[in-house]
Amino acid sequence: MLLLTTSFISCGSSGNDEPTPSGGSDKSATITVNPAEIEADAEAQTVIINVKADSDWSIATAADWCTVFPTGGVKNSDTEVKLTVTANTGIDARIADIVVTAANRSTKNVKLTQLAKASVILSKKSLTFGAQQSSSSLTIKSNTAWSAVASESWCHVTPASGTGGETTITVSCDKNSGAETRNAVVTISYAGVSESVTVSQLSDEITAPAGYTLVWNDEFNDPSFTMPDESKWWYEVWDPGRVNNELQRYIKGKRDGVVTAEITDGILKIHAVKVGNEVWSARVNTSTYWTYGYFEARLKLPKGKGTWPAFWMMPQTGGDNWPACGEIDIMEEVGVNPNRTSSSIHCAAYNHVMGTQKTKEVLTPGAEDEFHVYALEWTEDYIKTYVDGKLLLSFPNDHAGDPKTWPFNKNFGLKLNLAWGGDWGGMNGVDENALPATYEIDYVRVFQKN
Repeated sequence: MLLLTTSFISCGSSGNDEPTPSGGSDKSATITVNPAEIEADAEAQTVIINVKADSDWSIATAADWCTVFPTGGVKNSDTEVKLTVTANTGIDARIADIVVTAANRSTKNVKLTQLAKASVILSKKSLTFGAQQSSSSLTIKSNTAWSAVASESWCHVTPASGTGGETTITVSCDKNSGAETRNAVVTISYAGVSESVTVSQLSDEITAPAGYTLVWNDEFNDPSFTMPDESKWWYEVWDPGRVNNELQRYIKGKRDGVVTAEITDGILKIHAVKVGNEVWSARVNTSTYWTYGYFEARLKLPKGKGTWPAFWMMPQTGGDNWPACGEIDIMEEVGVNPNRTSSSIHCAAYNHVMGTQKTKEVLTPGAEDEFHVYALEWTEDYIKTYVDGKLLLSFPNDHAGDPKTWPFNKNFGLKLNLAWGGDWGGMNGVDENALPATYEIDYVRVFQKN
């Protein structure tokens, strides 16, 4: 009975008799870290941390902009840890927690604050304006005071100064009545350094090629038109997939609050816009048709894999009988091959279905960042295309009287459109991060021989 009682008393003793886990103790480890808090400037640097603990320990951080070495130490040993910090190129200070963890999971945190340099971030680094008086906005995000000034008297910026935070500034231009594109620089100065925005303003002076006279044009300068003038242009309204397996839906410029064709600051802008599961865009055509002439447009092309802008011609009648009807592509580009612009002709004898189309391509540096002039000279003897005045494609009339090789003796009209995806534009897929995408047309001009 005594043995049983003793056994009972032993089993019923206080809960403090739980076994201690092997290899450790439940009491907190003593961890000493010096310094206990760190403030670093924006430059890349290495900071020394001294760590000592009465147990083995490890050190780590989740911040990807700093590293520690070594990553641990043994108990009761003074250890120098090198904390390496990359440069802070942002405009905000950033914080990292450096965590020392003892063998029994006790922790000690060291707060690292890295300051930011005095910085200004601009939403745009360049602006292009049509020849008319116009303006555009950009945002300045900063962590310091700044001031802005334009290098030319015809260019203006408001407000001219600001402090930290985000500020919208407006850059405006007076009308350019000269014959040439003019340039200015808006300089944003802060903390002894500066950022700049380049400003270009196009000229609307019309120069006819030798032997030609202007017969039709649209400079998109009439302030009463915020969309294409429907006495000059008409829209095609198409479902996706109608031609070339293209993905876009063509609408009549504006639908359900979505705008795909608009005129601002003297420039026609065709937008490709994501709408639900679709992409909407615009395809506009001249209401006038011509046989032979010199056709010219100043264009800035959109960016992004999937974009497919074009400036081209189709006949007034018979377009359903492609390729026998004939097609003249003055300028095409696909965003998957940026800045490579091409010209082509298609007819019964020469077309891309047969792989016999007549095509020439050229690298046009800056085609997606600035305006370039694309032109066609079409006579009864030849078709020639140009980029910034330089010959690209030359296709002579064989004068065989065969419409299979030369159906280009009848009225054709001009087309401007921005396709999305399709057999060529989507040959390597599309990147919807490029949307919305914008194709910009400064002018379209038609000249014919005197």
